[in-house]
Amino acid sequence: MHVLVVSICLSLVFFFLFLGFNSYQRERERERELRFVSASSMAALINLTPFRLHSTSIPKHQSRSFTVRCAKSSYNITLLPGDGIGPEVISVAKNVLNLAGSLEGIEFKFKEMPMGGAALDLTGVPLPEETLSTAKQSDAVLLGAIGGYKWDKNEKHLKPETGLLQLRAGLKVFANLRPASVLPQLVDASTLKKEVAEGVDLMVVRELTGGIYFGKPRGFGTNENGEEIGYNTEVYAAYEVDRIARIAFETARKRGGKLCSVDKANVLEASMFWRKRVIAIAEEYPDVELTHMYVDNAAMQLVRNPKQFDTIVTNNIFGDILSDEASMITGSIGMLPSASLGESGPGLFEPIHGSAPDIAGQDKANPLATILSAAMLLKYGLGEVKAAERIELAVLNTLDRGFRTGDIYSDGNKLVGCKEMGEQVLKSVDKKTPASV
Repeated sequence: MHVLVVSICLSLVFFFLFLGFNSYQRERERERELRFVSASSMAALINLTPFRLHSTSIPKHQSRSFTVRCAKSSYNITLLPGDGIGPEVISVAKNVLNLAGSLEGIEFKFKEMPMGGAALDLTGVPLPEETLSTAKQSDAVLLGAIGGYKWDKNEKHLKPETGLLQLRAGLKVFANLRPASVLPQLVDASTLKKEVAEGVDLMVVRELTGGIYFGKPRGFGTNENGEEIGYNTEVYAAYEVDRIARIAFETARKRGGKLCSVDKANVLEASMFWRKRVIAIAEEYPDVELTHMYVDNAAMQLVRNPKQFDTIVTNNIFGDILSDEASMITGSIGMLPSASLGESGPGLFEPIHGSAPDIAGQDKANPLATILSAAMLLKYGLGEVKAAERIELAVLNTLDRGFRTGDIYSDGNKLVGCKEMGEQVLKSVDKKTPASV
């Protein structure tokens, strides 16, 4: 009897030791898997408890709860919905950022602040100090749109656009990157012939904080004949041209290796100086082909043969005009994002379209430019390339499936509003396969 009891006890001891050893082995194998699998690989994603991202005043019915998986990064993002269609497109882009982030292990903490006309109505100024302070302390800033008929007759310092200039100056962002690519799905939406538009892929690098928009003296007065006059000053210092030129050369080096500097050096001293400095900086980039073009010719060539351009660098006012022109080659200004970057601190990311007050609140806005601006925020602002590519691929997939807002609609596609377009992009973002563009 005693022998039987001892045998049973020994059997139980060995059984539990066996279970413990197997459990230990499984745990060690799991540790090895997690150690060797890349943190960015979709195969390594681990489900955690659902996490409600920081809530803002964006309507609750448009807020989503996502599961943050194997969180590796956390970022503070300032949202500036602004005016007109701004709140609508920012709401959609926020949802897309949330989902793309959760799938790549990124947590976002959003803070929404007033700016532009909305800030004027709330505080009496277009850029409240609290808004600028919050933006400076964040990792990146995503802007919707500013302006509207309501504030058009305000004095200059009380116009929404003044707030945007103040924001750029406050964040010290001087390089504005505006890509213009004709997507295969939208080539028929371009106003140019298919053979002219097809394959266009260019980048406009615009100097953002100098030139005639900021130069002094400026103002109103009277001339020697007693007539009223208005005047502005186009002025650039060497360091301003040098730093934007280096950004442009670096951008061109990563693209097709061709840079076209646009100026008006046959007439303007400021442009003569611009060209002189760009040529000097070119010595640092012997692998990049540099050409020069007068702005009037560049405006014509953009519609005549846009495929000749790879990267364009130009001053503030020329860049403002040429980038809008380039946007229409793609079929709609509602498709183009932009990034504004400085030497340090948060970048500013925004669609290049305006506030479109005529369609505000009607669910007609195209949110894709803002969604793609969010992708640029991830790529250029935070270095989160995989999440950015996931969003870019989702936009292409949504277009492949035939969904179109009114500005890019053509027969045979499905006409949808801003919210539905956002929902369709979310479905594409949530695909289980890793993004690859």
